[in-house]
Amino acid sequence: MTGTQTTFDVGMIEARIRPLRDRLATHGLYKALKTEQQLRVFMETHVFAVWDFMSLLKGLQSRLTCVSSPWVPTALPESRRFLNEIVLGEESDVYEGRAISHFELYLEAMEQAGANTSAIRGLIAKLGSSSVAEALESAAIPAGAKAFVQATFGLIDTGKVHAMAAAFTFGREDLIPEMFSALVRDLNQQSSGRFGTFLWYLERHIEVDGEDHGPLSLRMVADVCGSDERKWEEAAEAAEAALKARLALWDFVLGEILATNGAASGFKSPPPYGHS
Repeated sequence: MTGTQTTFDVGMIEARIRPLRDRLATHGLYKALKTEQQLRVFMETHVFAVWDFMSLLKGLQSRLTCVSSPWVPTALPESRRFLNEIVLGEESDVYEGRAISHFELYLEAMEQAGANTSAIRGLIAKLGSSSVAEALESAAIPAGAKAFVQATFGLIDTGKVHAMAAAFTFGREDLIPEMFSALVRDLNQQSSGRFGTFLWYLERHIEVDGEDHGPLSLRMVADVCGSDERKWEEAAEAAEAALKARLALWDFVLGEILATNGAASGFKSPPPYGHS
């Protein structure tokens, strides 16, 4: 990656977004999730974030690597390698001896758990003949998920690789705390393995994000921003926007859980993100 010194770096972005990351790590959603049904409600919305993560990844790949013929070498070879590596894992990982994308695996996890996949499958079906905007308006999608996806594709549509890279890097699944994985492990044991595939998905993302992909994605941000302070500022803004969108998504899911199952527990919902 480039070694140019600037007044900006990834440490600046990490410091700037730390309060948002802390809010996500301690969000009331995790304490509210207690039952199998509540976890299914979570999955039915979270799956849209899994899908649009794949779309953000492919948007980056199309801009940082050559995906057309005739092939020509692109700039930033280390970022090129990283994108191709992560696409391999996300689009064609190996689960129980077979190749599968993490999105398709998530759908299998939902079916195993008894969650409803009709909304996300309806969206995917419409994409064969409609634009993303048209599909989002015509499909029966949870309101919180629709807003989250619209924010992601609004970013993709800007074509700003540095902003996309920042959103990709700082809005990853390592935001999900260990307490959530522990809950899934407990529910999986209680349900004789109904959440086994979902648990594998969570642990797999924590593993790859922490070991290799997390550090490499930070280098990608530095690579695409270079010494351009405007790009660094826009990257920081994109990282903040990605985390705020995730907070809004979690607020929505928490509201859905409390509306259907949580009222009797006495849990108090926090105000939506950005309100006091």
